Parts: sequence; C-alpha cells; structure tokens
Amino acid sequence: MSGSRALFALTAREWRRFARQPSRVVATLGTAAALWGFLAGGFAGALGDGESPGYALFLLPGVAMMAVTFGAIFGAISLIQDRQAGFLQSALASPAPLWSVVGAKLLAVATIAGAQAFLILLAAPALGARPGPLGLALGALGTLSASVGVGGVSLALAWRIDSTEGFHGVMNLLLMPMWLLSGAFFPADSAHPVLRAAMAVNPLRWTTDAVRAAIEHGRFDAHAWIGAAAFAALGAGAALAVKPRPATTHGARA
Repeated sequence: MSGSRALFALTAREWRRFARQPSRVVATLGTAAALWGFLAGGFAGALGDGESPGYALFLLPGVAMMAVTFGAIFGAISLIQDRQAGFLQSALASPAPLWSVVGAKLLAVATIAGAQAFLILLAAPALGARPGPLGLALGALGTLSASVGVGGVSLALAWRIDSTEGFHGVMNLLLMPMWLLSGAFFPADSAHPVLRAAMAVNPLRWTTDAVRAAIEHGRFDAHAWIGAAAFAALGAGAALAVKPRPATTHGARA
C-alpha cells in the first residue's frame, strides 16, 4: 500500500470513529460553551470600555484554544487505546510506511480539533465583531495550526505512555498550564511579571494572539503568526520523529 493511500485511509478511519462518539463533541463544545458563559457573565466589563469588543469576545479565542487542547487530548488517548487493542501494532506491521501511520494520527487530530475550535469562533459576529472573510479564514488557519502544534506534542507523548491515566497526568502538568497562560483569560500586559515572562515563551499564546487579531479586527498579526507557524512545525516534527517501540509481553504496545 502506498503511503498516501494509507495516510488518507487511516485518517478517514479516525473521522468515522469520531462520528460514532458524539460524546466527544458534547464534552469539547459543551465544556467550552459553559466555561465561556460563566466567565463572560461573571467578569463582564472587566476589560476595556464601551467601545471595545468586550470581555465576552476577548474570551472567545481562548475558549477555542481550550477546544483545541481537549481535541488533542482525546486524539492522543485514541492512540493509546489503539495500541492496547492491538490495532496500532497491526498497522505498524503492515506494508504502509511508518510516516503514514503517524501522519494519519496527526492529520486526524489536527482536523478534528481544528474544526471544533473554528465552530466556536463563528460566534464572533454575534458578539459584535466584524472579522470579515479574511478574519474568518485566518481564524480557521489559526485553529488548525494550534491543533497541529498541540496535537503533535500530545501524540509524541502518547507514543511513550502506557495508560490513559498516566497520559492524563502528563497533560494536566503540561497542556493545561499552556492553555491557562495563553492569554485566554487576561492580557499579558496586565499580568504579574513572572506570569508575563511565562506567557512570552508560551507557544500557545502566539496562536491565541494571532486568532484574536483575526477575529476581533480581521487583522493579520505577522509577529504572532511567526510564533504560531513555529509551534505547528515543532508539533508536527515531534509527532513524525517518534520511533514506536515493539510490543512487550505485558500487552500490545507500539
């Protein structure tokens, strides 16, 4: 089987799997909507004045990044489940090249998580923003690049972790702080100097800034997009550089 055929076949399998699990959509979008509603209602007017888009709109890109984070976590957990079920070992033993198996996981995670995050951004016009076609296109590209970055890092770790419990622990230690310090809730300028320094080197913050500029103002923030592209490249490189280990006697393991 050629690499491209295997890539698209395995990606389609992940999408079919996603379609059979509506609870994933409910968990991701429902949690995002609830969090946005609580924070927007509780801190309405906390940012800006009457002429600004308001805190509800400010939160929207950060909530979209939460959907990206959740989508990446679900996708990486599916890799662990495939390994435990023996499917992943069978795929790796097939004639399909390794890059197509790994790439299919990354492509599926990125497109599924990115699509869910973009659905959240579509609420921007209802909040008073006028992103226009360019802003929406940049928003879609931003959620996709964030999904590649976060998804790639998640998958690279999932290849090395044996259980979903262990993976959850690592994700709580790594991804949740990244999201909280992404500028989702407060701008870096108003943060404590220590937090401001952490936010300055947080790759997810760059993507959040790029999406916020696109959605709120229909603007291309070149500086933020350089960081967002670098993060996507890092995530893709981390995912594609993995060298799956052989199965052990304790269970199917790739």
